[in-house]
Amino acid sequence: MGEIYKTLIYDGQISLSVLDTTDVVNEAMRIHSLSPLCAAGLGRCLTVAAFMASSLKNEDERLSITISGNGAGGKIVVAADGKLNVRGSIENPGADLPLKENGKLDVGRLVGNDGLITVVKNLGLKEPYVGKCRLVSGEIGEDFAAYYAYSEQQPTAIAVGVLVKNDKCLGAGGVIVQPLPGCFDENIEKAEKLIAGFSSVSKIIADMGAKCLIEKYFPDCDFTEYDTQYKCNCSREYVDKVLVSLGKKEFSDIIREEGKIEVSCEFCEKKYFYFADDEKRLFGNENVGKDS
Repeated sequence: MGEIYKTLIYDGQISLSVLDTTDVVNEAMRIHSLSPLCAAGLGRCLTVAAFMASSLKNEDERLSITISGNGAGGKIVVAADGKLNVRGSIENPGADLPLKENGKLDVGRLVGNDGLITVVKNLGLKEPYVGKCRLVSGEIGEDFAAYYAYSEQQPTAIAVGVLVKNDKCLGAGGVIVQPLPGCFDENIEKAEKLIAGFSSVSKIIADMGAKCLIEKYFPDCDFTEYDTQYKCNCSREYVDKVLVSLGKKEFSDIIREEGKIEVSCEFCEKKYFYFADDEKRLFGNENVGKDS
């Protein structure tokens, strides 16, 4: 289980969020058999998704983020909901690259610096909110800071990181600040200096955990705590609806050519199988299917 801690600092003019997503990243690594580099890239995205979800007003609201870059990892997709469940996938989960000169994982080249971030928020309105922004560096923190500034007109400073060793995430999370309307310039400058001190936030979390981080750096603040976890919301009923939307003819054609239909969830890799004897029941509005 991951944690999100939120409070206000600097005369109540700056929103501060501290996230520990170590368990979230370890679950993603287990499900997708991620390389250390992909764990770092996808883990940073999952951390940002958890932060975004913490601003949703209702449990049934949800969001999705697609990062289409030109890096070795291919497309990254993450999703979250108002219950703070997050999930994600990366197109090439085994991608690997040489370390950077400073010895750190090269997330920038994994993601790429040419492409788009697309955020879709379903907030219970008639149409979903869709925001887009060009990638800046592929390092995720800088990219989402640019997204917030460009697409949501919300200045945001983000320090986010993932520390992986021996196929295990030792520490993952982030420190994120956002000035509230009317914030004084001097408080914005103080927040920028604050974030600069968390360039190795994953190591800090690995060494002391988020609670000790808060006690050390923000001892006088009262934080509200939320739990977040890696949890997929796929189900046989959902897959049934997807197959029904294909139409009976296409369902029958695939069964005839392939002998079965196999649907794999991109977030949890659970497989659902459908066979010829499912056709009548499925298109007779009965829920059918066989889980692996």
